[in-house]
Amino acid sequence: MQLAAAVDPQLADLSNKLIYSAMVVYTLAMFAHMIEWTFGSKGAVAVRSKEQSGTLAETVATAGKKATKQVTVTVARSGGGTATLTRTAVAGEGTTVVTTGRGTDEEDGPGAAGTNEKADLAGRIAVSLTVLGLLLHGGGIVTRGLSVSRWPWGNMYEFSCAFAFAMIAAYLVLLAAKKKVRWLGLPVVLAALLTLGIATTVLYTDSEQLVPALHSPWLAIHVSTAIFCGGAFYAAFIATLLYLGKDSFEKRIAAGLTTGPLGTSASIWRRLPAASTFDKLSYRINALVFPLWTFTIIAGAIWAEAAWGKYWEWDPKETWSFITWVAYACYLHARATAGWKGRKAAYLALAAFACWLFNYYGVNIFVTGKHSYAGI
Repeated sequence: MQLAAAVDPQLADLSNKLIYSAMVVYTLAMFAHMIEWTFGSKGAVAVRSKEQSGTLAETVATAGKKATKQVTVTVARSGGGTATLTRTAVAGEGTTVVTTGRGTDEEDGPGAAGTNEKADLAGRIAVSLTVLGLLLHGGGIVTRGLSVSRWPWGNMYEFSCAFAFAMIAAYLVLLAAKKKVRWLGLPVVLAALLTLGIATTVLYTDSEQLVPALHSPWLAIHVSTAIFCGGAFYAAFIATLLYLGKDSFEKRIAAGLTTGPLGTSASIWRRLPAASTFDKLSYRINALVFPLWTFTIIAGAIWAEAAWGKYWEWDPKETWSFITWVAYACYLHARATAGWKGRKAAYLALAAFACWLFNYYGVNIFVTGKHSYAGI
């Protein structure tokens, strides 16, 4: 009875309404992003892909008046990404000079080229709706915490709401930093909707007080960093998946294959940035967040000692957190020392994220332990 009296039912109900409102706005944002992806303009890479060639040198024999012509061609590289070739042909002399440039990251996401005003407008509307959804989402999280006068991530429902918030917030921060990642909006909003959908249907828990062991300042520190890491790991996961698809598309185009699911008919791949862009983005995000994930595990151990008297007991949650740490460490080590890039590194990144995902859902729901939320 005492615990029930500590809950403000009006704020708890307001929190639920704000979360549902955010889901509606995110859905509208998702449809706007879909319109942008469907009708978005083809970027520079898409136009130049019609001129791609696997030949790096050729001899030109022409007659008549001498003239110089310079042609820029973009080809897919075997290791992923693109390379820019500049060909200067001097008519009458029968020579061709070919210069290979560095791999380029083209600004060719959906609507990024700006040549399709309607698609670009749809993208801007999508971003505006996403910002509105984030405000409603944040209000739902804050009122949930106020309803019980504690940090609002004490169970799987609250953690999932905060996790979805972190995904959207990270995406908008990248946009605010002038990063050309508007193409990331559709998968991020879709993932946030799926996370909130699972939270409100399968994981929902009434607003209530926590067990004594969770009443600690470490709840704010340890769980907050875990939420942030989860959002960042998800963004890197999406970048890795898109890298694999774009890399396969570029290789098929370079080989002259124009049919099949990744052929020239799959115009959506033409509107996305180069494969090397996705590869670098995934690596940079994982490398940036890995030290924070290390801190998350250390903070959890300190909290465990304060609550249970031991720093480490190989609880299922602790074990899988460590397994996840090892998986990401292997990925970063392979890239930094063994020189693994491209597809091999991408597969390692996917395996590491699978460990994190199981640690989040599998351990919490299906495995019994001190950290688990089995039975919800």
